[in-house]
Amino acid sequence: MAECVPDAAGFIDLDVPEYAYMFGFLQADGHLSRGTGQKGRLTVEVSARDVGLLRSFQKLTPYYSRITERTRSTNFAAMSTTAVWSLYSLEARTRLNGLGLPYGRKSGTIAPPGVEFSYRDYLRGLIDADGSVGHTNRGFPFVSLTTASSAIASCLCDYGKDVTGVGRTPGRNSRDGIHNVLYMMEAAQRLAADLYYPGCLSLERKHTAADSLSAWVRPTGMRAAYTARRWSDPEDRALLELNSPKVAADVLGRTVKSCDIRLWRLRNGLVPMPGAG
Repeated sequence: MAECVPDAAGFIDLDVPEYAYMFGFLQADGHLSRGTGQKGRLTVEVSARDVGLLRSFQKLTPYYSRITERTRSTNFAAMSTTAVWSLYSLEARTRLNGLGLPYGRKSGTIAPPGVEFSYRDYLRGLIDADGSVGHTNRGFPFVSLTTASSAIASCLCDYGKDVTGVGRTPGRNSRDGIHNVLYMMEAAQRLAADLYYPGCLSLERKHTAADSLSAWVRPTGMRAAYTARRWSDPEDRALLELNSPKVAADVLGRTVKSCDIRLWRLRNGLVPMPGAG
């Protein structure tokens, strides 16, 4: 991971990959609570094996915070040890709240930030917190995200289509009204390789799982994979010249979100400029 030196002015700048990831993780797995007066805190609780991630958050935060551990009985294990990161600064909490981390219960109300942000890092944070990466029982690669937020589900579907060429409809399941966005096979390989790039901030165990997906090869005789609609040089040039995702969507026959993501990827050097390859 590239060195990110924290300061109060640049704290949680979502153009910075580490902060975009951190914010996505906090939206999914953090809890912002109010106290009397100006009191309150942000807490994130993870398994003790993932305490390294909390230490990274602590280093990225130019305000006092602390990490503690607790052991208790749960529904899943007789005894479970977790690590808890606690941040108390009102200035920090106000900034996080302003970007879209609500106080109290939030699962269905969170949404992607309304400012420019690093899409793949933000989405990786959400998947590390509320998603899964690995192989099915039959050995097929998959990447999934479970969320109660329609806006979050749509964001992943739009980004996933841009990266993999595979469309997903962010519908809710009938049992509990939750969105389950799932990518399989080659689409999962492409998405995992994009999200979990070398040196990125992530849960180490999920990064290892994401890296393992690349070794899978479609078995002989299995139906051919879906062929993605790739972005061409002329489309990229038109997108850059039009400089408007909405106008480009009409001209190119793509979605506005797809054009928005592609334009962001071009501007940030995540894909080659037209004619550069």
